[in-house]
Formats: sequence, C-alpha cells, structure tokens
Amino acid sequence: MRNLTFTRRAALALASAGLLSAVSVTAVFAQEYTKDNPLKVVLVIPGNLGDKSFYDSAAAGMNKAAAELPITLKIIETGNDQTSWQPALADVSEGDYDVIISGPWTITSFVAELAPQFPEKKYIIFDDAPDFAATPLPNVMGVTYRTSTAAYLAGYAAAKLSTTGKIGEILGMEIGPVLEFAVGFEQGAKAANPDIVVVRAVSDNFEDPAKGKEIALAQLADGADVIFPIAGGTGVGALQAVRDAGKLAVGVDSDQAAIFADTDAAQADVIFTSVEKKVGQSLYDEIAQTIAGTAVYGQAVTLGLAENAVGISKNAYYEAKVPAELRAELDALEQKIISGEIKVDTAM
Repeated sequence: MRNLTFTRRAALALASAGLLSAVSVTAVFAQEYTKDNPLKVVLVIPGNLGDKSFYDSAAAGMNKAAAELPITLKIIETGNDQTSWQPALADVSEGDYDVIISGPWTITSFVAELAPQFPEKKYIIFDDAPDFAATPLPNVMGVTYRTSTAAYLAGYAAAKLSTTGKIGEILGMEIGPVLEFAVGFEQGAKAANPDIVVVRAVSDNFEDPAKGKEIALAQLADGADVIFPIAGGTGVGALQAVRDAGKLAVGVDSDQAAIFADTDAAQADVIFTSVEKKVGQSLYDEIAQTIAGTAVYGQAVTLGLAENAVGISKNAYYEAKVPAELRAELDALEQKIISGEIKVDTAM
C-alpha cells in the first residue's frame, strides 16, 4: 500500500467543515508500517512507574509492543505535579509522534482540549473516555474496563475464604474506575455469603503507602481477614500490613503476587489472587489494530471478561490458597458472567 500524507492544514479544513468523521480518520491514517517505517508511539505517564500495578502494566504492554510490532516507543514519566501534565501532553503533540497514549481520568480534559488542534495525531486514553456525544473527537479513543465483572469473582472467593465474616476494601478515591472494582467485589462477596461484612475505606490518595498501611492495620484490628486495596501505590502499604499480619489480600490491576514473587516472597504468598485490569494487553491490542487499520477512534471502547481485558489471577498462589472446589465454582461463575446469565453491577 502506498503511504498517504495528510497535512494539518488539510485536516483542520476538513474538521471545520464537519467532514472529518471517525471513518475518514481511519482512512486518512492508513499506512503500511514496517521496521523501516514504524508507527511512532509515546506513552505519557502522569505519575511515576514503580506502582507495581496500573502504570507498570501500561508500560509492560507497550514494551511488549515495541519488541513485537513495527513501532518506536518512548515512555515519559511526568511525576505527580499536576501542573506538568498538560505541558507534557502539549509537547508530545507538537513532536514527531503518530500515537499519544495516556491515562487515566486525570488527563482526559487535556486530551480533549489538545486533540482537535492536532487532527493528524491519534490519542488513546486508557481507563477513561471523554464525552464523545458532547464533543466529537474523531482522532481519540477511550479504553474503559468492566473490572466489576472480574472483581465479582474475587469478592466471591474472598467471602468464601474469610473465617471472620469481615473483609476490607481500601479505595484510592471514590471515582468511577475505582468504584467499578468495588461494586463488583461487594456484589460477589454478598453472593457468596449474604451475611459478610464489607468494610470500605477511602484514602484519597494513590501515592501514600504509609496511609494505606495505616488503614489496613485498622481494618485488620477490627476483624477483617481479607483486604482488597484499590489504591495504586497507596495499596502497596496495605499489602505490607496484610503480609505482616499473615492474613489474605487481593491484588489489583496486575498479577501482584507475580510482581512481588522475586523480591518479597512473604508478600506474594498472602495475595491469593488479583483483579487484573489488563491495561498493557489492551494497549498492545489497540496499537496492533491501529497498525492493521482496524482500530476505531472517535468513541469509547469497553472491554471486559469476554475480551480477556480483565480477569482474576490464576497462578500458583491461587492454586495453593483457593480449594479446588471453590476454583471450579469460580470458573462456572466466570462463564455465567460472560454469557450474561449473571448480571454484575457497574459504576460506569
């Protein structure tokens, strides 16, 4: 296929005329990408890598894409200073990149502001989406996740494994993507044991391990014997508290037991499963589809169990901590959720 060119002036003219639809953007962006003519991708992290969950998953998926697909990749960490996020996105928009990836909800407004100014660029927001109905953004894709469907399974297992009848949740903030985990976890727990007590706490922070540990210690002291932190870096402190108490934990975003296995075996051992939001895999898939010309921009893409974009970790720790009978029950529940027989609550 012959490479196509498209100037910003021409794109702006079409956009102003209302002719730049999602379909036309797909055609305009059509390219044949090769090692010698790679797709140029940048991942902007509005924070820092090392959270052992959300951002690390995004980076891992993109590094896999760089190794296997005809792309070049740059990863930029902007740190936690929110005033740096918009300038960083503006800089890469001005730069020589074809696809700009960032997330979550904290950067959505910045992308929505910048994308119309750079219609020849593609933007992927992970874990959030702008209001496409209010503002058409044909060169933007929002990737959202039905994590409640996987969290249901973890909550069910947590309630079954609890010996005290009390389990805890720690939320980084009460926002949609976090509540999406919580509502599924709570529904699954109640399905397993209608009398289970689920204690919810909010840290109002994703970067404070000390606070996470403090909250988890309070929940453990109050009788909770399974803790589910949905709080990024703050949750790492909660996991440490569970490790020290010898209780059980549910990891979040990534297979956190696997992440800790080589550096902290005791920590890995208490994480009997994780609710995986497979950000990295979903970004890999969307980049592969962008290269193939099949990716859909201009709308939100919602991914769940059926798309293998979320799930629970079924690793050696899961095999050891979760009895075979309960594992079989969870497999059956998973299929019922995928088929629609079980309707899982959502915060989306």
